[in-house]
Amino acid sequence: MFKASDVKELREKTGAGMLDCKKALEATEGNMEAAVDWLREKGIAKAAKKESRIAAEGLCQVKTEGNKAVILEVNSETDFVAKNEEFTNFVDYLVDVVLNNDLATVEDVMNFNDGGETISEKLAALVAKIGEKISFRRFNVITKSDDEIFGTYKHMGGKIITVVVIKGGNEEVAKDVAMQACAMNPTALNREGVPADVVERESHIIKEQVMAEGKPENIAEKMVTGRLNKFYKEICLVEQDFIKDSGMTVADYVKNNGGEIVSMIRYAVGEGIEKRQDNFAEEVMAQING
Repeated sequence: MFKASDVKELREKTGAGMLDCKKALEATEGNMEAAVDWLREKGIAKAAKKESRIAAEGLCQVKTEGNKAVILEVNSETDFVAKNEEFTNFVDYLVDVVLNNDLATVEDVMNFNDGGETISEKLAALVAKIGEKISFRRFNVITKSDDEIFGTYKHMGGKIITVVVIKGGNEEVAKDVAMQACAMNPTALNREGVPADVVERESHIIKEQVMAEGKPENIAEKMVTGRLNKFYKEICLVEQDFIKDSGMTVADYVKNNGGEIVSMIRYAVGEGIEKRQDNFAEEVMAQING
């Protein structure tokens, strides 16, 4: 009906993914022009052309139900779109899809068929309608036991979201811990959660700093240990000073209320994504000269 070269040609014409091109050719019995129209009708061709754009804005969302919680991030190119009702509705819809189905990866979610249409197709249609690149970046599913409590906190309308699980304690304590994680940006729950290469790099930096100060070796070793402990206190949730009472650590606060922290996940929109730096004057001149 059609050849591999047809799939390649359609991909080059539309910028759509190989799988979508194959589906389009199957649906149109190999008719190239009809396949292009098929992709355009579904918004896939238009969506694919936006792949080179940087989507570093967006929204994080969290939802808990019983012993299960879902936290996820969906990105957009601009903060304006991130506040669009259709965008926020789609984010809320995605949370429910993940919460109510056994889906392990982003690919699983994108391929999930809901009402005769995959999430990928629904997203492509939204991109075509809004006219801006939108991408489903990541999610985590967190489960707990009956004697554990979820604590969630949302900052700046979903720009930063945290989910914690505590054993014992109460909902107020769990929320306080989630708020702490939002505000103080810990990168790990405890020392065991800090990657070995991060510790090694920090130790090396501290040692170089101490040696440059010309301290005797026995003093230098103690200084390295002391500064490394300070580093842990900054990045480990359980060792941070509690924001509501700096006289105790977060772990102490939870323990004093009959609990202990089991886990913590923190999402911040766009973290780790290189954001595009637009030069407005250059962009205008390029349009005038073009």
